[in-house]
Amino acid sequence: MIRSAFGKAVAKALRSQKRFYGASDGDGTQHERVAAQMIQYALGHARSQRSGQSYDEAMLVLEQGVSNLRGGGEEGSVDAIGTIMLAMSTLLYERSGKLVDAMEKLEEIYLLASPSSAIRVAAWEGLMGLKMEAGQDATSLVLADDTPNSTALKLRANTIRGLADLLNGEIEPAKSFFEGFEDCNVEAGKEQVGNVMLSYGEFLHCTGNILLAKDTYEKSLRALENENLSGTSYKAAANMVPEEALLGVSCALGQLLSHSGKFNEAEELLTKALTKAEHHFGSSHPKVGIILTCIGLMFKQKAKSESSSSILVQEGLYRRALDLLKAPT
Repeated sequence: MIRSAFGKAVAKALRSQKRFYGASDGDGTQHERVAAQMIQYALGHARSQRSGQSYDEAMLVLEQGVSNLRGGGEEGSVDAIGTIMLAMSTLLYERSGKLVDAMEKLEEIYLLASPSSAIRVAAWEGLMGLKMEAGQDATSLVLADDTPNSTALKLRANTIRGLADLLNGEIEPAKSFFEGFEDCNVEAGKEQVGNVMLSYGEFLHCTGNILLAKDTYEKSLRALENENLSGTSYKAAANMVPEEALLGVSCALGQLLSHSGKFNEAEELLTKALTKAEHHFGSSHPKVGIILTCIGLMFKQKAKSESSSSILVQEGLYRRALDLLKAPT
């Protein structure tokens, strides 16, 4: 089975030009290009069928890819291995929220011999994101060794640290990581800083700068929706991949709009996010439940503002969300 799946992945690598998140574009090494196409095949297979078996088969393909790259012992394969491990972490997280397994896969990247800054930042960012989602203190995690060698990587490293402090209620330490962000050039999609702007928007939102938070969320949304994302090199994992960030900024901006009384805009944005989540994750995924909860809260705010009633609508949304989130009733 695995030999057949691996053969299909290699065949795909020879003819397909598309890219999935966690992969590398045509500017990478030959190893990275092959790894990117293996990731495309594996994630495409898992997501198209959305079954336990398809996710298991996808993991086998990626594991075989890592094994082959390690067995070759050729120079330049380290980042290709790291890229595949990022995708494996994403699969583990996406399948059923296996946070511990996804974190362990990211920690394995630190055992590789001298991966690039892009790989290290992506692994660290993903690990921070997973720890925060698990309710663990992520502020003690330290980015290994050297300083990232690009502006975009430095921004990503700073904002995830600031977000961890913000989550702990430490506003002043968080503020130090976001200083100067208002002067950043964040032209949509140019440096793939959608995650960065989302984190900065959340900081502004939490500290009461609503107008600038709205503007920042909108910049993040444009960057993450920009079609040019598929044409550049980007490394990310688990709940920090652009698709996850896109849902995150949609929910954040939707909540901000609803609290500002812009209910039609909020409903349109959240409904669009719901459609994307159902298409990408499947209609029974917990992510869908999160967005349904946001929509329910929006209707609650709208009813309160307009002195109207939407109890039945809210109840229906919350019941479905509870079912998807597998929460106790």
